Amino acid sequence: MRSRFATLKASLWMPVIVTVFVLLLTDAGAGATQAQGGGLDPRDLSGIYVRTGGDPGFGPVDSMPPLTAAGEAKLRSVILPGPSRHPLAREASNAAPSNDASLSCNPKGLPRLLLESSHQELITLPNRIVQVWNQERRPREIWIDGRDVPSPDDINNLGLTWYGHGVGVWEGNTLVVNTVGIDDRAWLDSFGFPRGYDARVEERYERVDANTLQVTVTLYDEEMYTSPWVSDVKTFTKETRQNVTRRGWYGLLGGVPQEICFPKAPNR
Repeated sequence: MRSRFATLKASLWMPVIVTVFVLLLTDAGAGATQAQGGGLDPRDLSGIYVRTGGDPGFGPVDSMPPLTAAGEAKLRSVILPGPSRHPLAREASNAAPSNDASLSCNPKGLPRLLLESSHQELITLPNRIVQVWNQERRPREIWIDGRDVPSPDDINNLGLTWYGHGVGVWEGNTLVVNTVGIDDRAWLDSFGFPRGYDARVEERYERVDANTLQVTVTLYDEEMYTSPWVSDVKTFTKETRQNVTRRGWYGLLGGVPQEICFPKAPNR
C-alpha cells in the first residue's frame, strides 16, 4: 500500500517536473533573443559571427599614440613573420626568424585573437557571456554577475593568464568589458605592438541589428604608450546556419573547419 501511494504521488508530480524542465530548456535554448513585446533584444549577443570589417590589426598606425621608452624597447625586440607597420619592428629573415610565439602553438592572447579569428560564437547566459573562438578552439568567460574588475593586488594573487580576467557591464544596450591580468608575453596584434603587465583592455560590444555586431577596443597601458589607444570599429556579421554546416553537422567547432595549432600530428 505504501509503495502504491509513493508511486501515485510520483505520478502526480511527474507532469509538473517535466513541464518545468521543458520550460528551462526552452528558455536556455532561445537565449532570450526577443525582448518583451516581441522585438529584438539588443542585449542578447548569442550567435556565430564572422569578421567582416575593420582594420586587420588593433587599429590604423596613424591612430596609435606615441610609445614610451619601454614601449619602443619592447617593439625593437619584435621580429615579424610578415610585413612591418612600424620601423622599430623587424621583418624575419634567414638569419633572424620570427619570434612570434603563436607560431610555436602558444596562445595569441587578448585582444589579438579577437582581431584575427575568422569565426567566434557568443553564448549569452544569465551570469556570464561565453565567447568561443574557432581559432585555437578557445573559450573565454566574460562575467556579468556584478563582480568588480580585479585590482592590482588581486592580479598579483590570481596571476596573469593569456586571456586575462574579464568583467562586463551593460551601459544601455552596449556591453562594456574590462579585462586585466593579460599575459604580456603575447603581442597586442599580428603586427607585434607591445602590451605591458598592468595593461587594461576595454571592449565595447553593440548589436546594431539582428545580424550585425560592432566592437571597439581601447588599450589603457601607461607603461607602453603615452595615452590610451582606441581602435577602429570592428564589424562581425552573424553567420547563417548553412554557412556553418558541413556534411549535415552544424556548429562552430564542427561545421566550420577547426583552426587549431598542432605541435605534432595526432595519433591515428
